[in-house]
This record gives sequence, C-alpha cells and structure tokens, in this order.
Amino acid sequence: MGLSEVIHKHFIIYKPYGFLSQFRSQDSKQQSKHFLGELHDFPEGIMAIGRLDEKSEGLLLLTTDGKMSAFVNSEKVDKEYYALVDGVISDEAILQLQKGVEIGFDGKKYQTKPCKAFALENEPNLPKRSKKIRDERHGPTSWVSITLNEGKFRQVRKMTSAVGFPTLRLVRVRVGVIRLGDLQAGAVVEVLELKV
Repeated sequence: MGLSEVIHKHFIIYKPYGFLSQFRSQDSKQQSKHFLGELHDFPEGIMAIGRLDEKSEGLLLLTTDGKMSAFVNSEKVDKEYYALVDGVISDEAILQLQKGVEIGFDGKKYQTKPCKAFALENEPNLPKRSKKIRDERHGPTSWVSITLNEGKFRQVRKMTSAVGFPTLRLVRVRVGVIRLGDLQAGAVVEVLELKV
C-alpha cells in the first residue's frame, strides 16, 4: 500500500429518533437538538450517507470516503424502510405505492418511481422508540415495507400520506445488502469496508 493511499473509516449505526443526521450544530438555534457526535467519537471528515430526518430512525451508514457516499446515494442501491401507518393499509394503497404516487417536492409536483411495497403480516422486531407513538385507542395501525432507490426529502412519509395512510414511525432497515439486524438505537459499529 502506497503512502498516498488513504485509509477510509466506515461505520454502521442505528440513528435514534430525535437525532439530526449531522455531527454538531452549525446553528445557535439548534443547541437543544441531538447530533450524531453524541453517539461516538467519530474521525475528522466523516459524513452520513443519505440522511434520515430528525423523526426517522434506523440504519445510517457513515464514511470518510466521498466516492462510497456518492455510490450508495445513487439509484444503484436500494433502501428499504418499515413505516408504521395510521390505519390498516389497503391492497389498493399498496398498489398505488408500487406504481408511484404524486408528492410535493421543492414546491413542485413529483411522480415517485415504481417501487417495491407490501404490508408486513407481523409487527417487526424493532427497539421501542424513545417517544411514545400514540395510544391504541386512536384506532388501528399497520406496518408496510417500502423499498426505494431514490431519496427525495421525506419521501416515504409523503408517499404514505398521498395514499391516505400517514406515517407514524419510520425506520430504515436496509441499504443495499446491509441490514439493521438486531442493532439497538444509538449503536455504532465500525467496519473495515462497506459492502452494499
């Protein structure tokens, strides 16, 4: 290995609910927020590959390798999400999700690409969320799996709302072949390489 060859660092983490996908605040208004830097002493130059918004949780890959980040963010790599939705999702709504739905993005209408979507028969084995979701007295809920290879801002939430089933909890469970597995919220695992 030549001296000029950079050794990159890679991490697989479970981003908890209520954390931003950045490492520290650049904004004084965000002082009360939680950042990934609270979970581990990450190296300089680390970046989150494909962010999860503050209310979303689950699998997040981190790297110091910009080329790896660009590849994982590309449409070549699938990302699978489990969404807990308000109501018992219908076959018709699943079909709409599969075909693509119209959502708002950057003030314009956007037609999502066809994707894989199906209702989960059983509740997935996920860690309890730090913030209570809601009481069962408010009506039934159901889980749906949605696999995308595009990632517009808050896309899954917008898609389930568009078919009449707003998302109550959103967890990314897979990026390429890397799965969330039994990682607990806040867990950080350093890996030698990211094989997606």
